[in-house]
Amino acid sequence: MSDSYKQIISLFVISTFIIFLFLAFIFTIMFLYKRKQARLKRDIQLLQLDIEKNILSAQLEIQEQTFRNISQEIHDNISLSLTLAKLQLNTYHMNDSKPVGALIESSVDLISKALTDLNDISKSMDSDLIETHGLIHAIEFEMQLLQKTGLHKIEFIVIGDPFFMEASKELVIFRIIQESCNNILKHSEAKTIFINLNYQVDKLEIIIRDDGKGFNMDELKNRDTKKPFSGLKNIRNRAALIEANAKIESQVGKGTTITLLIPYNKSYAKTTY
Repeated sequence: MSDSYKQIISLFVISTFIIFLFLAFIFTIMFLYKRKQARLKRDIQLLQLDIEKNILSAQLEIQEQTFRNISQEIHDNISLSLTLAKLQLNTYHMNDSKPVGALIESSVDLISKALTDLNDISKSMDSDLIETHGLIHAIEFEMQLLQKTGLHKIEFIVIGDPFFMEASKELVIFRIIQESCNNILKHSEAKTIFINLNYQVDKLEIIIRDDGKGFNMDELKNRDTKKPFSGLKNIRNRAALIEANAKIESQVGKGTTITLLIPYNKSYAKTTY
């Protein structure tokens, strides 16, 4: 066998080995890539499940808060109005010095007020309130309920051109506002609640402010989430859920301000308010 033939054979073997090595390298890269893709897909699915779980939790918390509002509304307003109307009609006598027309008119006014309050309650029980009417209407209704307590002055301002976002995102935003108001009611001893919605070109800015007693921000940083400041930490967690930025500022004696910056999907947003 000539030397040239041996060289050809050697070159062929070496080339074949290099080709197989290259193919093995390619298959290894493809295998690792597909495995990484599968892992990424699994992580996305787990993240989606976590998001759906948090949204469901927000829905349940909103329903729970709505039921508490309904119970309080029935106790404080509807029950009182109907009881007064019943007492007026039951204690009326023909020789009563009060004219019957005025008595009936007063009773009708009380019953009309109770019916109006019942109508408001029926609206609050609509689980599709946010999806059908949008975030602004849901907040307006919540502010009306707070206003009826007579404990706080409510200032609700909308700036810019409002637009709808995904119902799930608006639901989380509404829950953040609702939780912020609950924190104000429980802890701030405020007289006024300020809520501003500023619709900007690429984001929604929400400012929730009170004129209450405020607190030391160091306490918020150092407290355990199971203790009193957990509500504020939950607000930050919920904001992260919708890729929003939540900033909390407070000073003792100067109230608390919560600022939310929420980006929105331009392809989805619709100016249909």
